[in-house]
Amino acid sequence: MIFQENTFEFVGFEFAVFQLKKGVVEEQLLALSKEVDDKFLSNENELLSHFLLKGKDGKYADVAIATTQAKAEEICRLWLHNDVAQRYLDLLDHDSVDMSFWSRIS
Repeated sequence: MIFQENTFEFVGFEFAVFQLKKGVVEEQLLALSKEVDDKFLSNENELLSHFLLKGKDGKYADVAIATTQAKAEEICRLWLHNDVAQRYLDLLDHDSVDMSFWSRIS
């Protein structure tokens, strides 16, 4: 999990809901999420926070908070070109992914 002190200053928000592929366990997701944070996202200085949420019925949410919505979208595009991020994405049931971007207005 990434959490910077100035998180309250965020404007951009990425929220992706998903389920894991059959045979993938939560421990794998958590381990790769930490690796993504340590080896990839920690280098993105406009990323203020990144964390996972767990809901009902095997649903998860990947949340990223950035300085702007444009920066949140840019960081999201970078996932496609990072080896560690690709291994994380390979754990997801791609048909279950619902990703959206938001801007804080108040």
